[in-house]
Amino acid sequence: MIEDVLSGTACVRTARRGHLGCIILDKPKRLNAVDLEMATGIERALTAWRDDPSVQAVLIESSAPRAFCAGGDLKAIRDVLQANGPDVAFDLMNRVYQTMLHIAQYAKPVVSFMDGIAMGGGVGLGGHARYRVVTERSIVAMPETSIGLVPDAGGSWLLARAPGGAGLRLALTGGRMSGVEAVAMGFADHLVPSDSLDDLRGLLALRPVEDVFGLIAPLSLPEHACALEEYDPSASLEQIVRGLESSDQTVAKADFLDISRACPTSIFAAWYGWQLARRAGSLEEAFAIEGRLVRYMLQRSDFAEGVRARLIDRDNAPLWQPAILAAVDVAALEAILAA
Repeated sequence: MIEDVLSGTACVRTARRGHLGCIILDKPKRLNAVDLEMATGIERALTAWRDDPSVQAVLIESSAPRAFCAGGDLKAIRDVLQANGPDVAFDLMNRVYQTMLHIAQYAKPVVSFMDGIAMGGGVGLGGHARYRVVTERSIVAMPETSIGLVPDAGGSWLLARAPGGAGLRLALTGGRMSGVEAVAMGFADHLVPSDSLDDLRGLLALRPVEDVFGLIAPLSLPEHACALEEYDPSASLEQIVRGLESSDQTVAKADFLDISRACPTSIFAAWYGWQLARRAGSLEEAFAIEGRLVRYMLQRSDFAEGVRARLIDRDNAPLWQPAILAAVDVAALEAILAA
């Protein structure tokens, strides 16, 4: 039986199917935008099942096929930021990040069905599970540079471990991945047809998780390298952007346009975050690096302006401060990362 008694909130339903505990994100009109209420509901279910021997594995999924979770509730964060300041806004976000870390570190196997849209905070909820499933409907991305933020929710950890410079490209441009691409990039483990999710859930309720996923044939992936040589991990950001600008390739021109439209300070922050996440020794360390960058971005005007332009007024004409990469205060970014 599906209920919300265990989670304490209507936006997180829970159910028991055999030895499987199911956490069902149920805020379809908001595309399951994750906020503190949702994160707290997830925490309550995980805590209740932690020492329950009848629950051998946990599944996180959505109640609707359009979205697993489209990201954080950015409008709500903007409201808190403007009413209470960046410290309160960051504390709110950080408490949600802790739930994502809890999922990653949970003692029992966690499975995520990232069917539909899984972006930003959706990657944080689903991308760190032990077994990550995507479908032909999946759209996975870390699009934060377009709204004046920086890849967060542990996304930098995944981006930094994608092959070649492909993750750097996704960090800067916010590019979208299909289910196949998400597996190739290391954001997911298994691609299954969406119409087989019910059968997969049924198997997970009856058999050990590792046995169930052992039955799924590995996805035959095309040899996947970074699409563009410009994203050399050893190159500076300036070299990468100049290379894209001067390239004759259509893809490079599109990437240059995406980067040009994004928040300049976010682009630098994403580049630094990706570089540092490559050297991080754990997901927890990557979250800490992201936290410093997120806090810095919240102290600036760009995030509020990005949310206004992209999600509220939808004029897609944010007034970034500064407006160009050459004017970004790189020393300030380096200082907060060195602290």
